[in-house]
Amino acid sequence: MSAPVTSIAYVSTATEPFDDEQLAGLLTRSRRSNDDRDLTGMLLHRRGRFFQVLEGPADAVDALMARIRRDPRHGDVRVLLSEQIDERRFSEWTMGYEPIGVPAAPAPEGFRDTFDDLESDDGDATIRAVRELTVWFRARTASDA
Repeated sequence: MSAPVTSIAYVSTATEPFDDEQLAGLLTRSRRSNDDRDLTGMLLHRRGRFFQVLEGPADAVDALMARIRRDPRHGDVRVLLSEQIDERRFSEWTMGYEPIGVPAAPAPEGFRDTFDDLESDDGDATIRAVRELTVWFRARTASDA
């Protein structure tokens, strides 16, 4: 059996706007760096907010989180969930990414328009929201393949 993997989900606020070109550059650098460090995960960006899940060896995850906290492009970094998992949820992605656009029509009931529900004062609600969002991401990207 393989060693447990550390998984951290966090949110942050971009201190400056990111355009598509900047996000593409960030993803290219992150994927290369994550591959070198045996890290996998996913990234969502919407309206100046980031939601990211990182998974891998504890020392590599901790080092990257420390770097993100020091990165002047990130503000209000908040870890939502940190846990040991038996197997990776994003093993096929050094950094999966899904752009989340702003809908032109009224959103259907239950649509997640922001990451606000990830930052509830209710820890159980936050954990549920993190799990739902990661399942959504995995299902969405699998259906696009």
